[in-house]
Formats: sequence, structure tokens, C-alpha cells
Amino acid sequence: MQKTYVTRLPDKTGAFLKASQIIDEYGGRIVRANYSRAVDSHTLFVEIQAEPEQHEKIGKALLGCGYLSSANEDSRVIMIVLKIPNRAGALTQALSVLHSHNVNISYVSSQETGSQFQFLKMGILLENTAEIKSLLDDLSQVCETRILDYEVTDRTLDSTVFYVTFTNEMRKLLNLSPEDANCVLIRANKLMQVLDQQDKSSLQTFDYIRRFAKFVRDHKGEHFDVAVSERTLTEDLKLTILEPPCGSNTFVLESGGELMFIDGGYGCFRTETEAVLARQFPGFRERKKTMLITHVDMDHTGLAPLMDTVYMSRNSYEDLLKENRKEKGFREQNPKHTPYFALSEIITRYTPPRPDNFRVIGERRGEELFCPIGSLPFGRWSFDIYEGPGGHVKGEIVAVCEELKLLFSGDIFVNVKGITPEQKEFNRLAPFLLTGVDEDPELSKKAREALVRQFRGYLYCPGHGHVLEM
Repeated sequence: MQKTYVTRLPDKTGAFLKASQIIDEYGGRIVRANYSRAVDSHTLFVEIQAEPEQHEKIGKALLGCGYLSSANEDSRVIMIVLKIPNRAGALTQALSVLHSHNVNISYVSSQETGSQFQFLKMGILLENTAEIKSLLDDLSQVCETRILDYEVTDRTLDSTVFYVTFTNEMRKLLNLSPEDANCVLIRANKLMQVLDQQDKSSLQTFDYIRRFAKFVRDHKGEHFDVAVSERTLTEDLKLTILEPPCGSNTFVLESGGELMFIDGGYGCFRTETEAVLARQFPGFRERKKTMLITHVDMDHTGLAPLMDTVYMSRNSYEDLLKENRKEKGFREQNPKHTPYFALSEIITRYTPPRPDNFRVIGERRGEELFCPIGSLPFGRWSFDIYEGPGGHVKGEIVAVCEELKLLFSGDIFVNVKGITPEQKEFNRLAPFLLTGVDEDPELSKKAREALVRQFRGYLYCPGHGHVLEM
């Protein structure tokens, strides 16, 4: 058992020696002693490892000789490091937080690094470890806070240290502001509560979030490994397929110099994807570009700002209008999905595309599984647009060209057997964190089976996975 004693030693030679002899006499072992003459010439913080009955004797002996100031069972000294920005008032902000929580500082050491930051190492005495979470939450809003050393015995303290460590890791992984890092922690906790109800491990939850963030970070820039393939559909119509490491496939139809996109991946990879497209299609930026969004999950809408016109269903249009007004879209209205989407917004730096270039094809009417809502021409061909029942998400559509025997299914149908190892790795994360990718799994299955029955002999271009003949 480990306890912290706050002793008041006389400012004379041999005072610490006498205290040490008392501790030795009763079988205690000094784990850590913190003293700073600059802070207080009399106060010594001593952490002692001993059995309960030994602690009782040590406490009485120290009290008897006038050395003992406090012997609070709940008190702990923990070592923290504050990363303070090198600007006027930053240190005062951090110290004000400590003062507001009535924290007793046992040790202070400041290290100037010659950079934009200085590091302040502190030993802080906690009379009640239940206070640690609010203290570290407040400190983290002011500066990056790292737990350097503490005794692993207190459940509240252990949990708090875990959360602070996780938040700091996410901040470094994604270069987040303190506000966004704190938001990640809040959303992660809410997601953990949702998954706890399904008997899923809370530690696994945080591990999956960490892996999600690392995956996105590790595939930015030159590491954006997108598979590009082409198919000649007719002498004047070409299909280009982009399969990124994560996010939806992007399909591009090219005819007469014009381009029509079906879906557009994550917005956080827009720069990387645009560079690929510029190489693939000479004069890309000057070409006329339209886009069809099969549904408005954030991993399908990333290229929308590059388009002249973006087509979608009425339900998808209404959903994106809500997001632009900072209201909850269809996914966020589902309590099980809300924490995941809030996390995804931060991790992928998602902002909903502006509605300036949106066009509504039509809206679902009737009870059919797939309701015709209009058509979309491209070149000399026409695509019939059907809105599904919302098993994956409300507003989902498929685009079908009977003449070409070509079908774009979005996520109503995905080719799970035809994905790359990287996609497979990433695709394991979302279903766990999202607690399932479909709003209504049974309805989604019913719609998928009906789609395959109705459109046999077509070339399927799925939201994820390779194209395939069905």
C-alpha cells in the first residue's frame, strides 16, 4: 500500500534524516520524496510503501515529533508535464487553473527549449483523486498535459490518466486544437457507452478510434495509394474507376470531353484525388464536370466542391441542407450512430459540401422497394434513377443504363469479396464503431437481394469493391 505524507520539517541539518529513520524503523520504504526550497523551505512530500499497520505506526511517529502536516488516505502526488506555448500569459493561464482547483504544488521545474514551447514539470498533491478528471480536463483546454508518473492503485486516477493520454495521442496524430481534441474524447466516451450496452470492450473502442485516425493520417499526401483502372464501354464512352484505401469508389464516365462522376470519396483526400484526376484527364480543371451522389455519407461526397453540378435525390438534398445549417442529418438522428459520425467529422476534417451547385433529380413516392424518381442524361445515353427504401440510409439511389447494361449501386450493394487488403483493414473499423453500417439491416438485405434479381446481366459498379458482372 502506498500513501503520500505531507511533512513540515524544521529548516535545519538532519531533519530529513530523522524522518527517514522513523520510516525505516517501522518497515516503510520511501518511493518518492518531493522537495523544493524555492517553493516552500519546510514542506516535504513523501510517498511511502508499507503495509496498513506499518502506515499507522509511521503516521503516529511522524505526528509525535511534529513532522506530520497531513496523512490523508486519499492524497496522491502525481507528476505532470505541461507544454506551455511561449507567449505572454500562457503560463499564468495554466497556474490559474491549478489555483482554481486548490492544488498544492510539491515540485516545479521549468525547461526552456528555444522553440515555441516550454515544458513545466510539476508534482501536484491531490487530496481527493475524484478531483483529477476535472482538473486535467481544464488544464487540457489551456495546454497539452501529460501524466509523467503516478501510482497505479486508484481506479478514478487510472481512468483519467488513460483518457488524457488518449486525447494527447489523438491531438498529435491529427494536429488537433485543444478544443477538437477534447471533442474527440467526449465523443469517444459516448461511443464507448453505446458499445458497452452491446458488451463490446471499451478498450477496443478506443483502440479502433486510434486505428481509424492513424489510417487516415498514414494515407495522406504521397501515401495516398489509389488503384486506378479503365474500361471502354463504347467507342465514345470510357469508364475510369478510382478505388482509394478508404472511402467510396469514385467512378468517372468520359465522353466528348465531358466528365460525369458517381460518388467522390472522403473530402480529406480531395487534394490527392484531384492530383490523380489531373494526370488521368488532361485539362481536368477546365472540363465540364457533373456528379451524381448515390447517398450523402461523408465518404461519398468529397469531390462535390470541384463539380459544376451535383445531382442527388430530394432526401439527400434535404439531409445536406440540414448539415449546412448545423442541424443533425439522418445518420446523426440515430443515437447509435451519432458519436461515430461526430468522431469521423473531426478525424476526416469533414465539412458538408455547399448547396450552391446542387440539383434534385426527384423524390421517392410510393411503397416499392425501388421507386423511379427521374433520369439523368450523359452524352447520348440516359440513366434511370431509382431511390431505395433507406435500408442503408435515407435518400439512397441507384443509377441504371439499360442500353449499356450498367448499374451504379452506391452502398446498397458492395462487393465485399473484391476489396484490397488496405480497404479490408479499414472496413473492419467502421462496422464496429458505427455498430453496423445500415440504418435497417433487414431492409437493406431485402433491397440488395431485390436489386440483384431485377438487374441480372449488368455490370455492377458498387460503392466499395471491384466492379463485377452479376
